[in-house]
Amino acid sequence: MRGGGGPEPGGLKRGIQVHTRRQKEARTTVMSETYAKRLSAILLDAVTDKDPQMQEQVCGALCDFGESKPAEVLSACEEHLRLHEKLAHPYRTIILRAMEIVVSNHISELDKDTARAIILLASNEMTKVKELVSDWQQAASSVLVAVGRRFISSVMEELLSKFQPGLLPHPCTVHTLASLSVSNVFGVVPFLTSILSTMLPMLGAAKHDSMKVVFCCALQRFSESILEYLANLDQAPDPTVRKDAFASDIFGAYDILFHQWLQSGGAKLRLAVVEALGPMSHLLPSEKLEEQLPKLLPRVLAFYKKHTETVHVSKSLGQILEAAVSVGSRTLDIHLNSLLAALHAQICVPVESSSPLVMSNQKEVLRCFTVLACCSPDRLLAFLLPKLDTSNERTRVGTLQVLRHVINAAAAQMEVKKPVILSSMKLPLLDTNNKVKRAVVQVVSAMAHHGYLEQPGGKAMVEYIVQQCALPPEAEAVSSGPEPTTGDLQSRVHSILPSRPQIQKLGADSEALAADSVRAISVSTLYLVSTTVDRMGEVLWPYLLEFLVPVRFTRALSPLCRSLVHLAQKRQEAGAHAPLIQYNGNVHLPSPYAITTRLLAVSSHPYVGDGRGAASLRLLNVLHQDIHPALGQRWVTAIPLLLEHLDEYSEETLSQKEWEEKLLVFLRDSLAVVSDNTWVCHLTLEMCKQLPNYNGTPLEKNFLYKCVGTTLGAASSKVVRKHLRELLETARYQEEREHEGLACCFGICAISHLDDTLAQLDDFVKSDVLRKSAGIFNLFKNRSESEANKVRSALILCYGHVAAGAPRELLLARVEADLFWNMSECFSTKVLGIKVETQDPALRLSLVQSVCMATQAICSSAHSSSFHLSRKAELVAQMVEFIRAEPPDSLKTPIWKKAMLACTYLVTLEPALEEQVQADLIHSCLHRVMAVLPEPEEGDSPQEVSAAPTVGGDPQELLLFQSLYLDTVQVLKDLLTSLLLWNMTPLGLQVMLEHLSPWIKSPRGHERVRAVGLSACLLQFFLQHLQISALVPFHNLGLLIGLFSPRCADLWPATRREAVSCIHSLLYLQLTCVGFSRDYQDDVAEQLLSLKDGLVHPDPAILFHTCHSIAQLIAKRLPPDQLINLLLTLFESLGDPDKNCSRAASVMINCLLKERGNMLQEKVPEIVSVLRSKLQETQEEHILQAAQHSVFALATHHCASVVSNLLGSPLPFDSHTCTLWRALALEPGLAAQVLGLLLEKISKDVLFEESQAFLLSSTPDRVATLLPLAATCALHEVASAPASGPAVLELYPQLFVALLLRVSCTVGVQPPRQLQAKERRSASSGLASRSLEPCSSAVDALQAVLVRGGNEDVVQCMELDGGWQLLRTSAGHEEGVTRLASAMAKFAGPRLPLVMKLLFTTQSSMYEVQRVTSTAFLAELLSSNVVNDLMLLESLLYNLMARQKDTSARVRRLVLHGLANITLGSPDKVQTHSPQLLTAMIGGLDDGDDPHSLVALEAMVGLARLMDLVDAWDLHAVLLHIAVRIRPFFDSERMELRSVSIGLFGHLNKACRGDCKDVFLEQVVGGLVPLLLHLRDPHAPVVTACRFALRMCGPNLECEELAAVFQRHLQEGHDLHFGEFLNTTCKHLMRHFPDLLGRLLSTSLFYYKSSWEDVRAAALMLTGFLVLHMEAEQRPQVDLEQLLTALQLLLKDPALKVRLKAVKTLGRLVKFA
Repeated sequence: MRGGGGPEPGGLKRGIQVHTRRQKEARTTVMSETYAKRLSAILLDAVTDKDPQMQEQVCGALCDFGESKPAEVLSACEEHLRLHEKLAHPYRTIILRAMEIVVSNHISELDKDTARAIILLASNEMTKVKELVSDWQQAASSVLVAVGRRFISSVMEELLSKFQPGLLPHPCTVHTLASLSVSNVFGVVPFLTSILSTMLPMLGAAKHDSMKVVFCCALQRFSESILEYLANLDQAPDPTVRKDAFASDIFGAYDILFHQWLQSGGAKLRLAVVEALGPMSHLLPSEKLEEQLPKLLPRVLAFYKKHTETVHVSKSLGQILEAAVSVGSRTLDIHLNSLLAALHAQICVPVESSSPLVMSNQKEVLRCFTVLACCSPDRLLAFLLPKLDTSNERTRVGTLQVLRHVINAAAAQMEVKKPVILSSMKLPLLDTNNKVKRAVVQVVSAMAHHGYLEQPGGKAMVEYIVQQCALPPEAEAVSSGPEPTTGDLQSRVHSILPSRPQIQKLGADSEALAADSVRAISVSTLYLVSTTVDRMGEVLWPYLLEFLVPVRFTRALSPLCRSLVHLAQKRQEAGAHAPLIQYNGNVHLPSPYAITTRLLAVSSHPYVGDGRGAASLRLLNVLHQDIHPALGQRWVTAIPLLLEHLDEYSEETLSQKEWEEKLLVFLRDSLAVVSDNTWVCHLTLEMCKQLPNYNGTPLEKNFLYKCVGTTLGAASSKVVRKHLRELLETARYQEEREHEGLACCFGICAISHLDDTLAQLDDFVKSDVLRKSAGIFNLFKNRSESEANKVRSALILCYGHVAAGAPRELLLARVEADLFWNMSECFSTKVLGIKVETQDPALRLSLVQSVCMATQAICSSAHSSSFHLSRKAELVAQMVEFIRAEPPDSLKTPIWKKAMLACTYLVTLEPALEEQVQADLIHSCLHRVMAVLPEPEEGDSPQEVSAAPTVGGDPQELLLFQSLYLDTVQVLKDLLTSLLLWNMTPLGLQVMLEHLSPWIKSPRGHERVRAVGLSACLLQFFLQHLQISALVPFHNLGLLIGLFSPRCADLWPATRREAVSCIHSLLYLQLTCVGFSRDYQDDVAEQLLSLKDGLVHPDPAILFHTCHSIAQLIAKRLPPDQLINLLLTLFESLGDPDKNCSRAASVMINCLLKERGNMLQEKVPEIVSVLRSKLQETQEEHILQAAQHSVFALATHHCASVVSNLLGSPLPFDSHTCTLWRALALEPGLAAQVLGLLLEKISKDVLFEESQAFLLSSTPDRVATLLPLAATCALHEVASAPASGPAVLELYPQLFVALLLRVSCTVGVQPPRQLQAKERRSASSGLASRSLEPCSSAVDALQAVLVRGGNEDVVQCMELDGGWQLLRTSAGHEEGVTRLASAMAKFAGPRLPLVMKLLFTTQSSMYEVQRVTSTAFLAELLSSNVVNDLMLLESLLYNLMARQKDTSARVRRLVLHGLANITLGSPDKVQTHSPQLLTAMIGGLDDGDDPHSLVALEAMVGLARLMDLVDAWDLHAVLLHIAVRIRPFFDSERMELRSVSIGLFGHLNKACRGDCKDVFLEQVVGGLVPLLLHLRDPHAPVVTACRFALRMCGPNLECEELAAVFQRHLQEGHDLHFGEFLNTTCKHLMRHFPDLLGRLLSTSLFYYKSSWEDVRAAALMLTGFLVLHMEAEQRPQVDLEQLLTALQLLLKDPALKVRLKAVKTLGRLVKFA
């Protein structure tokens, strides 16, 4: 320190300083108190805002204010409430809530005076009115309770002053005392003796029920507080307090409550009394409690009948019971029955499980039962168990629920009662009610947990669980009622088992989740009991095995197997080599054969019943030692493979046939491993015994039949004959599904026992079984004809399967005598000696299937070629009859397929069929199969779609139909090729194709594709098997090729491919017939196959080009004498109903004329004449194409005349005229002449005419002239032709510029008047007419020129950018021109010099639109480096600057845009031209002729782009001028001006770093607030510009922390948390620039009046954060009066968010307090 004098002067100076500081602090304190008072007053006045959110915000602001100034806020609130007596109570409530929060958070800081004032205020508010106003008085009471946590004496003093003896207190006073007793137990309980003594006389004085209810609630709370105090005496301030001190007063109160109020009060009062009596009972003297219980208990129980919400009664009753038990009361024994009856009635009440009150009541009732069970278990059970015998559902369910709870909660007391409880469950086990079932399952679950099931009778419980696991879906329980919450096994169900699928809702009371169903709970219980209760193993094993075989437990198989596997594995671990099943004379256990049969049968459909197949196989694997000792090694390897197969598939993807075959192989291998005839016989016997068990599951029964056949195959002949006879006698023939199983059994058995099998079938056929219904007089005896037919059907199937399974070496000798003869006998019956064939479709199908299987077996024999089938013709005729008998146009049964397949096999056998028989067979098969209507497919005609059959909405049905259809078609192919083999000559082929010809030409697509496909198959087959020994002429080649060639363009792609295959085969047949070897590869014919890919292309042009190529190849190989036949056939095909085929015929005609026309020279004029006449008769496109050759020939001699005549065609050109125009471009020289003529028409005529449509119209309409419009359309058509490319290249610059200017002059121009009139006539007549837009026609022509000029990239680029659409519109035309110029610079640079040269001449154009278009095009070129590369920069800049004085503001704006584009195209040239560029831009800022400031906007955009590239000295000279000029645009109403000006300001900041920074700092400071606030601008571009500008301003502020904040928070693409950012910014501003506070606040005040609510809210936030971070020394900078006035105004702002921010900001102004 610097010392400058003695101690006395220094001490005097310090004394003066201390005195001055104290005076200043005193003044500051006074000012602070005054300000705090005003601020609080403003906030308190805002409480009256109508919006609840605003009210909450004000409350929050008061609380925030109270965090720093709790005393001042509380004082202000107290004063406000005291002075505003008429303030409505909702607003008073808000203020009191704020006071409560402040008091609660700062209770330790309150002084006694403040606390006293608050206590007095709250007490006054609470008791101001006698009426009860809940929210208001509750808030005041809460304030007293909050203060009472510290100042309990003062609060109690105030409350007790209003709680005087002899005077009835205010209800809220009593309520507050009760609340205090709970919140401050240790503080209030010492007062309770005096309170209770004072209260007792008041109880008698209370007259109104509402007051009595308050007293009851208070007594309840007081009792609870006393009990809590006594329970925590070790922590209490006075440990000498005893229960006896309150006993007399509590009893006195009890006497009044019980004997007076409970007798005469209303329902609400009586319920409040009951609630209070519960905790009060614990405080009564023991003798008094014992004395009162006889009266108390009945009265409390009576409330169950009078009140619906009984949870409070149950809770109070539970407390009373606990108190009685604690004193050892004997009165309970007397009232036990009534207690149990009342409680039981409560538990039996139907409830909604979703009701919290009901759930709570049940918990309390069960709690009461727990108390009674612990003190009187015998009497409890004596009461409960008889209730189980009742038939009432609710009674039984409730009793079971109580029983379950008691078993869990009072396990010790129930231990000796287990036998009694078990015996009482007999009747509930028989109950069929679903709710009862679920309750029983839950009781059994609890029993299992506590050892009940080990007692005698426990197995009945286990059986019951299994029965519920086997419930069918329709019988599953629909449960209701709450789930008990005890700790038994059910609580662990969902953690062990996977979730179940949802079940269907069965009724109005159903629940959707399967976890709540009886079966789901039972399955879970069984699994849990098996796996988690160790001692249950001895109970369940082997007892659960007894449930495997009985059919009624089928649905329980999956859970049973899982449990058995677990139990067996545990036993194996305990004793590895001991047998698992110890029969010991137990006849109820299933035998190993029964177990094997059952598990194998149910495994056939493995995914049914929760995947019981896998579970059954696992159980088999575990039990292999008990099934047979020899099976262990085999099954250990085989069963895991089967399980692995199941894991690889799902129910939808598993092949049932493959899976059954795997199981049969598994069975066959097992039988081979056992190799014990006795064991096999026992197994067979068991399988036959179990067959009737599966009558309800035919699929599993069918598989079991196969298993029987497999086991019989390993048995002896004697056993086979015995069991086969039994099977035939016991089969259920009326069930058609059983036929297949029985037949499969015989077929499998025949593999090893053919003679025995046939012998049993013959005996059965010859027996009386069939004869009983054979005679006409016995028709109705014993068995109906229908039943007999079913027996015969099954027998026929058996013969078929026997034939299929019989050894081939034994089959041929017995097939006719034993098989076909018996099939025929079974199929027909004799009536009066006459053989009558049945019409039963099932019997027919059986015969067809059996014949098919038999003939297939014959053909697969090694001696089939020498086998002579004498019954062949008879069988074929039978099959044809079956085919014809089926209804046409449908495919619902496999009879067609099977019958044709049988015919296919029959045809191959000797002897050969007669020709007529063959024809009938072919006709019948084709007529049926071809006409079948498939499902609609893409490409079908509407008629085909509407006629298509509806197979059904079921996807499975559709899949079966499609599969059957494909199989049938394949069988038909095989049949036709088999027939063709008998006559392998061209004549035989011709005959076969003649059968198919009507179908090839059918109007129905599905018939054509099938017919052509069959033809291709036949031709290919014929070619492969043809043997030529001498040259054979193929006379009908032309006709056949003409038949198939138009089909190359069929609507159905499959038909196209097959047609090409047919032509390919025909060409090779021709080559083979003229002597070429079969392996000869012809290049021309092979090219046909390579063309198939083009036929499936969706583009019609490619399709018909492929047809043209096919015609070329045909022309090369077609003999001359066949040409005319082919042409005539193709001309016929022009009328084909399939339009594609008609067009293909036209293409092929033209190709043939071109390739072979020299041979038909004299016919050319006639052909052209015919095609010309077609143009007038039809609109077909291919006819137009045929006329192109004539037009082209004429134009080569008379180009000008042709052009003039075509230009006279009506506009818009129709498709025929357009096609003719395009024909003129086929030759480059001709195309150049045509384009030159058209360009002349466009350029030298008047572009449009102006006319005034209406007399009062201010602006004339522009109407296009006719001749330039027609020439433009024609130019488009010519340029569209690919062949016009060379001609377009030759005239490219002229065409491009002329069409671009044509586009500019036609934007918004109307069509010629005559065209408008034509369109109106068409519209009025309802005819569709194609409108012609002049601008669109010019754009189309320009596109065509670009494409033909090799600039497809330009067209595509414009298309992707939407440039062509913009070019057509007035609003987007400039942008469209800009995008076109950009694309040209990018993709067509070398062509720009000539184009620019022509555009320079448009500067003096009389049309403004042309000047605008050319300027926009040239301006955009500067953005590309191509102008610099082509050395065009100087001339381009000169031309643009010369246009700065153009009279059009649009041109001037485009000039500035173009000059700025130099930054993109030639940035290295900017400094060279920076003076001129800056001068031009500043001139644009000062452009006064533009009322919308668009030129100024473009100038600012240009300056921003030039900023980084111009010379620094040139820029510094104008920097300040630019900043001052753009500042007014920051707050412009136009978003574009705001965003661009703010962005430019950022660029100016970026550029001024260095020598000019100090000069520019003032501009930065002035723009800081607008930039911060416009971060909340409603428009995103403005926000983006503000982010950039602030980041650039940061370094110029010379504050690294602030710059870092701007960089961190304002990065593009990052979300901005505006509040956090503004807070941080204000913190650094106040830390580094404290002197700016006043300026920043005054600027933000300006934005309080902004038209955007987000900006107003942001200004308030800025104010608040600035105040938050200011220091005390900065207070003089703040005009507090102005600020408060402005904030007060904003508290009335219409926008809620603004009002909320205003309140928040006011809360921040606490710093000034």
